[in-house]
Amino acid sequence: MKDSVAQIRVMTADDHPLFREGLSMVLSLQPDIELVGEAGSGEEAITLYRELVPDVLLIDLQMPGIGGINAISVIAREFPLARIIVLTTYKRDIQAARALEAGACSYLVKNTVRNELITAIHLVHEGRAYVQAEIAHALRGHVPDESLSLREVEVLHFVAMGYSNKRIAGCMALSVETVKTHMRNILGKLKVKDRTEAAVAALRRGIIEE
Repeated sequence: MKDSVAQIRVMTADDHPLFREGLSMVLSLQPDIELVGEAGSGEEAITLYRELVPDVLLIDLQMPGIGGINAISVIAREFPLARIIVLTTYKRDIQAARALEAGACSYLVKNTVRNELITAIHLVHEGRAYVQAEIAHALRGHVPDESLSLREVEVLHFVAMGYSNKRIAGCMALSVETVKTHMRNILGKLKVKDRTEAAVAALRRGIIEE
């Protein structure tokens, strides 16, 4: 217990025990930070947050169960002053935008150097937002008004699998013309020229998963 200085109580949520162990080691070196709890899933993160109400939560997006974004949303609704830092492998603007919209204050990727992570913890604890430079750059190109509909995302999933319009129409119980209309909308919203570019852009930005 580090009682010589005021402590920032930090909780982590990540489904990789080795990564949590590494985080624990990094945080233990900070005289003003105390790790108070660790969760391995979205549900555990919610339950443990309610019990501990930490000063700062470090959370991954990809976890078993409801996942990080849903966990963030639940916690932020129940605790409007929650200070949440996403620490994940996802560098995609869509994922970052969804996390920040759900209630995260900060977004970092897991290759973040230790000093930047500690800086982010201090800034978020002070009530400030912190988004890593490369993520902020990606977010500048994110236009919420042009986000894809659920139908369009579903079409994109099939496109990424190499399905033709006719096969997509059969799978989705739509007419081929309706699928073509969805494709025109998708190309326009993603500002790409063809199906291949659309699939690549959707995977890169995190609209669909591999």
